[in-house]
Amino acid sequence: MTVQLNHTIVAAHDKKASARFLADILGLEVSPQYGPFIPVEIPNGVTLDYLDSPGAITTQHYAFLVSEDDFDTIFGRIREAGLPFWADPHHRRPGEINHNDGGRGTYFEDPNGHNLEILTRPYGSGG
Repeated sequence: MTVQLNHTIVAAHDKKASARFLADILGLEVSPQYGPFIPVEIPNGVTLDYLDSPGAITTQHYAFLVSEDDFDTIFGRIREAGLPFWADPHHRRPGEINHNDGGRGTYFEDPNGHNLEILTRPYGSGG
């Protein structure tokens, strides 16, 4: 049996701005609106479909596995944008990256408070 995540819906106060934020930070494209959604396709085929949501948004965590070179590029964009970043998901180590499993990782927030992560090694992969 083959099971793959195809898409997920990401709640946003402004779906267009939120999709643009993610695409700009990760170096991706925003796809044309599809129904009520603004999609951002990740290179592994998973699509994050941004949807306007009135009221409070329950924040989620989205982790992106990237190459070492892509980490440098994306981390540069995070710093250039002046975004706060942390080495841990609970934001107790500000201004740091982690070296879990022999790789690098950091956390930052999108405009809706979703906890985004870039990492170069999957957790539990050793190192």
